[in-house]
Amino acid sequence: MGSSVTPGDQQEIVYSPARVLVRRMSTGSLSARHVMETFLDRIEQCNPRVNAICTLIPREQALKLADDADRALHRGDETGPLHGLPMAVKDLTDTKGIRTTLGSPIFSDNIPARDSLLVQRLKQAGALVIGKTNTPEFGAGSHTFNALFGVTRNPYNPDKTAGGSSGGAAAALACGMLPLADGSDMGGSLRNPAAFCNVVGLRPSLGRVPHWPNQMAWQSRLGVEGPLARDVEDCALLLSVLAGPDDRDPYSLQESGERFRSGLPQDFRGSRVAWTPDLGLLPVEREVIDVCETALPVLESCGFQVNAAHPKLDGAMDIFKTLRAAWFAEIGAPLLAKHRHLMKDTVIGNIEAGQRLRARDITRSETLHTRLYMRILKFFRRYDFLALPSTQVQPFDCDIEWIREIEGCLLPDYIDWMSICCIISIFGLPAVSVPAGFTSSGLPVGIQIVGPPRADAAVLGAARVFEQATDYRSRRPQL
Repeated sequence: MGSSVTPGDQQEIVYSPARVLVRRMSTGSLSARHVMETFLDRIEQCNPRVNAICTLIPREQALKLADDADRALHRGDETGPLHGLPMAVKDLTDTKGIRTTLGSPIFSDNIPARDSLLVQRLKQAGALVIGKTNTPEFGAGSHTFNALFGVTRNPYNPDKTAGGSSGGAAAALACGMLPLADGSDMGGSLRNPAAFCNVVGLRPSLGRVPHWPNQMAWQSRLGVEGPLARDVEDCALLLSVLAGPDDRDPYSLQESGERFRSGLPQDFRGSRVAWTPDLGLLPVEREVIDVCETALPVLESCGFQVNAAHPKLDGAMDIFKTLRAAWFAEIGAPLLAKHRHLMKDTVIGNIEAGQRLRARDITRSETLHTRLYMRILKFFRRYDFLALPSTQVQPFDCDIEWIREIEGCLLPDYIDWMSICCIISIFGLPAVSVPAGFTSSGLPVGIQIVGPPRADAAVLGAARVFEQATDYRSRRPQL
């Protein structure tokens, strides 16, 4: 190693909340250089086993960023809410001067000339971008593996998957290799890896975190960017930086992100929670349901009124698949024409499914989409939150590409096993996955808390109340 960080000091720093590290650096009790050295050492120790960070800038370059952050503090410069924190960005997101591959051999040597809006906001807030976190090819699928970097492994059992597509981000957090992480979520890619790695992942309301650049800023807007963290308050801290209006995103919400740093709601006495293990539609592993159901008395002890209920959402998964295929066809068709031999079969299948769509298929899907959205709005007039498992299965073996059967029910498509997240995605609602416990073999399980439109603060507040009543976050992987 290139530093003199002791094992005890390392553990204390890498598992400190991000907000505490920022506060200590701002008061001078901790230097940005020491923080950087500690996280770089942790990456050196843990990453070979879990393969979460796929690109890392040279150590000397990272330490220079930290030294510059320290000098800014010593000068008394105005600093941002993430000042001095090392961060690695999901490998789908453009980072100026740092390789961005999208998990594809097609882009193995791609070095962007500009930062995405998300990265711009991280840097403006004082974060120090040191690398990239692993993702499946083009972010397709909830199991993080690709031909360039291989598979990302679960910190709680390296034989198991870390989930995806933000699997590298979630695994790095769980290992203490990063204090915070960003991710993106089309069909569960913030919530699924959060559940599998015992961290918190928020899919924000559509438009809460504006997305730029974006080739399809209007139609088929299923994907969002958002925060991952080891606890809810850190998740809100990162959201406060990423959120806020930007006119280049036509769905951008006009509220400032700063509100998420000013405190989350705390009193939920009498709030109504609808609990469903399966949306009345889906196969879910019995042990996943059992773990999530241990959350129900905890929620009741926190003042929530919990009832078994769910909106009727038949046809929702067909909507998701249609809109997703349309997006893949537009984004991926030029790549397929030139690089088919470098693309995995499931991505090819998505693109070709989109190419087979007719205009009538899309408009019919949008008509049903609207009808179900009105139905879920009516549901949220009766309930404040919807609670359900974050995943239909527990973390599975890394050598399984995707789950083909749950509780005897055959699944024909590689995203069917994540329908419980995909269905929520189509409504643009805020949804957080928060740790809910562990299986009998010690694998993490998460529970989703979903709120009505734009109720991101309430969703985070409810998750924090539950988190504080359980403290599953304190159970760390033994690496």
